[in-house]
Amino acid sequence: MNIKRNPILLVVGFVIMLGFGLQAQQPVTQGRQMDYESKLDSVRSYADYFTPATNKKMTPDADGFIRRWTLLEPISKPNRSNTVFTDSYLRKTFDTLYFANQFTVLPKNGEKVKVGEQELMWHALDSKIYNTKLFRFAYGLKKPIYGVIFWAVTVVNAPQEMKNVRMAVGSNSASMWWLNREEAVLLSGDRRMVMDDAVSPRLTLKKGKNIVRGVVINGPGMSDFCVRFLDEKGEPVKDLTITCE
Repeated sequence: MNIKRNPILLVVGFVIMLGFGLQAQQPVTQGRQMDYESKLDSVRSYADYFTPATNKKMTPDADGFIRRWTLLEPISKPNRSNTVFTDSYLRKTFDTLYFANQFTVLPKNGEKVKVGEQELMWHALDSKIYNTKLFRFAYGLKKPIYGVIFWAVTVVNAPQEMKNVRMAVGSNSASMWWLNREEAVLLSGDRRMVMDDAVSPRLTLKKGKNIVRGVVINGPGMSDFCVRFLDEKGEPVKDLTITCE
């Protein structure tokens, strides 16, 4: 039998040779993929989402969102689901003292706090987009990204007293926010980040320094938030300067 003239045998032979070729190549391909993934992991960064905060004057963006925040590295708080984030659960969790001067500290970039056996650092950052990407912040620092609590602080400076403004917040997942140590907004339940998802009662921004403090908790999934102030007409308040201290 002449193999060269038998098309069936030719096809079978080609398939067998191709199989050997793929088997020989596979370990190399897998090795390259592992090297690539390892390289990606070693260069983790939040640079696509944040820049270090400076002394340069910053105001709310065109839509009034506050983009300058001092963020604490995530505190471990395991939760398999976000459905447990009821009002009572959140109040108990957020009232827990995790670190010294938790509700009064005006942190500086690079300062560290002790949380149990962990030593966590504050980072003063400017978000490149209107919503502050906490997931990307933690991922870039090679910190836990799920089952965590984030603390955020900023200073809003008003040129004069502003009455009857409202704090408008969106967060993923649940969060709680204070203005000058007074509770302003509580967002409970399993929710996605939507701008102005919850709006506070009428508040007063005093002339000069006003401290905004927030805490965001998340189990699985992404974590982020956005905050702005609205006037009596529902328009964003932009006549403000934002600082870290």
